[in-house]
Amino acid sequence: MPPREVPRRFFRLPALALLGAALLACAPAPTAVREGEVGVSAAGGVQAAFSDDGVAWVVGGRACVARVPGFRAECPRLAPASGMAHVSGVAWQGGDAWAALPGPGLVVTLDRAPRTVSAGAVRLLSSARIYREDGSTLTYGGERGRGVAGEPQAAVTGGDGREYVVLGRELRRVDDGAVLDRAAQPFLYATPIGAASAALPTASDGLSLYRLTGSALERFSAGQVVARVPHGPGQVGLVRGEVVTVDASGRVRRFSLALEALD
Repeated sequence: MPPREVPRRFFRLPALALLGAALLACAPAPTAVREGEVGVSAAGGVQAAFSDDGVAWVVGGRACVARVPGFRAECPRLAPASGMAHVSGVAWQGGDAWAALPGPGLVVTLDRAPRTVSAGAVRLLSSARIYREDGSTLTYGGERGRGVAGEPQAAVTGGDGREYVVLGRELRRVDDGAVLDRAAQPFLYATPIGAASAALPTASDGLSLYRLTGSALERFSAGQVVARVPHGPGQVGLVRGEVVTVDASGRVRRFSLALEALD
C-alpha cells in the first residue's frame, strides 16, 4: 500500500490538538437529535449523500447521518466537516457514511465501526473515491485511485459504477478521461447508465427526475412537471424507492415516488 499523503501544515499543529483531532476522528460519540435540531444556519447551505442505507449530510460544518428505516439523525462529536468551500463533505461507501474533516486532513466514518483515512486536502467525496484538491484520488481503504488533472467542481459514482466529475465546464468520465459534455451544469447525479449534470439538485430513478427548485420539489417526467410540492432549498436523493430530501436546517423529509409525503 503506498504511503498516505498528509499536508505539511498538519505536522505543525500542537501535539495536544493533533491528538484530540485523531481521537475525535477515530472514536466518534454520536449524539441523538430530534428532527429540526441538526442544522445550524440556512445561510451555510447543505451537502448530502444518499444510498440504500440512508442519508448523510453536512450543514455549517456539522456532519450527521440518518439510517433506514427510522431516519433518526445521529451527529457525532467531530472536528468541523467540510463546508460549502470544500464543495462536498459526505459520502456513502460499503454501507458506511463518511465525512471529510479539513482541519486535520482526515476522512472518517460517522457511525458504526470507526475508520479513518489520512487524505490531506480533500475537495470532494463520491461513493467510491476521495478527491483531493490537486485532482488525485484515494479509495476509502487508503489506496491511490485514478484521478484527474485539475480541481474538479463535482464528482459522483455513476449507476454503472464508474467515476464522473465536472472539471471546468466539462463532464468527464474519470477512468478513460472521456469528455461527455462540454457545457456541464454544476450538479451531478447518477443515472442507471452513468451520470448527468443539472442546473438544480437532482436525482433520477431512470424514469423520472426529482429536483429542488428552491421553492418546490418537482417530479419531471416525459418532458414535463407531473407533480410538485412546496419545499425550500436543499438536496434530494433516492433511498430504497423513496424520495428523500435534506434542507438547509438539516431537516430530513421523505416522499413516495409520486411525491406523497411519508413523514
